[in-house]
Amino acid sequence: MQDEWQAHPWLGTVLTASAAVAYSTAGYFTRLIELDIPTVLFWRGLYAGLFISVCIVLLHGKETVASVRNIGLPGLLAAILSAAATVCYLNALRLTTVAEVMAINATAPFISGALAWLMIGEKERWQVVLASVFALAGIVIMLGPDALAGQLGGALLAFMMAFSLASMIVIMRVKKSVSMLPASCLSAFLSSIVVWPIASDAIPTGTTMFYLVLFGVFQFGLGLTLLTLGTRHITALRSSLLHRLQTVLGPLWVWLAFAEVPPATTIVGGSIVLAATVAASLFRDVAQLAIRSPSRKTKGLSHERRVDLRGHPNRRAGHTSEDRDW
Repeated sequence: MQDEWQAHPWLGTVLTASAAVAYSTAGYFTRLIELDIPTVLFWRGLYAGLFISVCIVLLHGKETVASVRNIGLPGLLAAILSAAATVCYLNALRLTTVAEVMAINATAPFISGALAWLMIGEKERWQVVLASVFALAGIVIMLGPDALAGQLGGALLAFMMAFSLASMIVIMRVKKSVSMLPASCLSAFLSSIVVWPIASDAIPTGTTMFYLVLFGVFQFGLGLTLLTLGTRHITALRSSLLHRLQTVLGPLWVWLAFAEVPPATTIVGGSIVLAATVAASLFRDVAQLAIRSPSRKTKGLSHERRVDLRGHPNRRAGHTSEDRDW
């Protein structure tokens, strides 16, 4: 079962990149919705949880209850980490600058890669690691020299957010043979429960409620669903790297919708991040083709002959005259 998920890297790439597109609309929706942050997060988590619940029922049907049980303790831990990341993100934005939070969050690929290597022995090619370094450099260029000029408390919360998200991705990699959508659904509801005490009691109406539904369903619900499904197919470092696309696309949507022209550093840094993520994805495809291509020794043999050699180690070792001549 584990090999089956690893056999679909492009599916994981498309799903995770699509999740980044959905997540990148956060800035757009926060500009549309004129409510305090806890209230927005409450409704966002509620509608996201309902959306993911529907997805679980549609995907698993009669096995829905069994899929919830199958997540086990790792799934519960992943849900708690995801909710904790939301809480840390909210408080980090209150204590320090947005630029610092984004800069620290850009270290998530390295954190997830290190955790995956330590916990499950998952290694990544050095070209992908190098692409992550370039992506980090691009984000630093986007944010400018004042990115790390905030307060220590906010920086620590931002790091806890990045660490929680990275840990969640690694846990999903450990349980990649099991659907972790129920854990993602639980995390969405937990994020609402956590901010409920400080959210407004007034129920939004009209256009505001409509925007909240879109925010919860499209940005959080769809984004979390795609990220959960995509993480099963690709490594933790690659998943986190692709997720950095939201940093590039976020200013783009605000520019198109509100005519806020991003500075030159955002364009240059974003181009570097985009190029790094595309290069990492393309390298995986080239590497897979190289692995699947026949070697020079077996290139001239028929398909049946190569299968016969692979299936009989003694023949490859030269235990027959026919193979010794070959």
